[in-house]
Amino acid sequence: MEPEAVLEAGEAKNDGGLRYLAAIRLLFSNPAARLLLRAAAYRPGGCRTSEEVEDEGRSVAYYALSRLAGVSVSGCPLSARFLVPLVEAVVKLGVAAIGGRGALAEAREALRDPAVRRGVSLVVEGLARYGVTVPQKLPAPFLVVWNFTNMCNLRCLHCYQRADKPTPDELSLEEKLGLVRQLDEAGVAAVALSGGEPTIHPHFLRVVEELGRRGIYAAVATNGWVFARKERLEEAVARGLRYVEVSVDSARPEVHDRFRGVPGAWRRAVKALENAVEAGVSNAMATTVTRINVGEVDDILDLAERIGVERVIFFNFVPVGRGKENAWLDLSPEEREELLRKLYRESKKRRVVVLSTAPQYARVVQQMSHGEEAAPTHFYMGEDRFVRALAEYIGGCGAGRIYAAIQPNGDVTPCVFLPVKVGNVRESHFRDIWDRAPLLQALRDRGKLRGACSRCPYRNVCGGCRARAYAYTGDPLGPDPGCILARKEWEKYAPKASIKVRLPSAAAH
Repeated sequence: MEPEAVLEAGEAKNDGGLRYLAAIRLLFSNPAARLLLRAAAYRPGGCRTSEEVEDEGRSVAYYALSRLAGVSVSGCPLSARFLVPLVEAVVKLGVAAIGGRGALAEAREALRDPAVRRGVSLVVEGLARYGVTVPQKLPAPFLVVWNFTNMCNLRCLHCYQRADKPTPDELSLEEKLGLVRQLDEAGVAAVALSGGEPTIHPHFLRVVEELGRRGIYAAVATNGWVFARKERLEEAVARGLRYVEVSVDSARPEVHDRFRGVPGAWRRAVKALENAVEAGVSNAMATTVTRINVGEVDDILDLAERIGVERVIFFNFVPVGRGKENAWLDLSPEEREELLRKLYRESKKRRVVVLSTAPQYARVVQQMSHGEEAAPTHFYMGEDRFVRALAEYIGGCGAGRIYAAIQPNGDVTPCVFLPVKVGNVRESHFRDIWDRAPLLQALRDRGKLRGACSRCPYRNVCGGCRARAYAYTGDPLGPDPGCILARKEWEKYAPKASIKVRLPSAAAH
């Protein structure tokens, strides 16, 4: 599909979502609403829910949402004793006004999860501190991906970490537990442990347990080797693990094993997913799309449906780490566009949820649904008008905005695929790094984008992959050469590397 045709298709109606966003802006520009937001964002200290291990100074909004969920709150100072029930009452009225009694019951059920309360509180604090911004600025990320260790039992061609052995400067167990506390104090809602391979590390279960103890949603991105043993998965779930994402890069064992560098890797990955489904833990199959497997989308989705997984997330390839040596794996803009359009079509007819980490997928969903659907993040796609508004509000690449990464030695980066250090948790509190790092501040302002992404009409719903921009141009605010609308950038920066590794090719399609 030519870039001009893509832009023409983009004339699709997104007015509903934009009108809804305008209504949100109007609501929170009201002086009374702003006053209430400031009160809700206030952190009084001393309050504690019946679930908490200790007082971490959460916001009035968090305690109001806790009460709404039926969780008792005690120990508040006088000011908070007034504000918490007031904010709770306003939330009740708002939810009931929008969706009726049924919506209020649904909200109560959702808010029983402390991670959900954390996420909603972050939005409230963001609105109080920054007002309504597009994209929305937040006082902490919803999600932190923590490269827990560089230790790994596989040797993947595309590994962004060049994972192998643990680094000598890896955080100690005491420092890891201290980092969990920092993330708790900052208000982070979810932490995904990645690597390397986190499940083979002796500290893995202890840290999962600490995350769960503090009400942080604990997830893991794994190659599945350890969780192929059902009892190991069950132990992790018992300690607090709530989400398991297993990498499967081909429907054919021989392709996956060659790609991952170890025989038997595919069998164990599939078994790990089967165990996750059987255990009832939230799960996903993660597939990095490359020239090797781009023709296997149907087969991969067939495999996922046979296993019974909840979702398949097709990851963007980023030439970083070991992947930089294998940049030939990357798709051209035309191949990526064709892939994303196919994923949208498959999402309409599959039992499994089909998603992509490529930020351009948000544009493709808007265009192919004629503005009726949106994919504001790679965790969700839907038709609700609020979801469509969120595409402008929090949509597109989340690096440094709603998401951050932490390396094994405590270095903070905007994304696991964007290896630019912005601070270290040994030297500064995570919250201070998030607030003050110049690169993170720049990534929150789409007006600072350069090249094709700066001129794109979809920059608020997409914004281009900042990691790919950095990998190809050396500029994290530069253009993403993988987009069909940045075709000239691809011609300028595309890798000229020859194929040095021979692997079984994907079936013709």
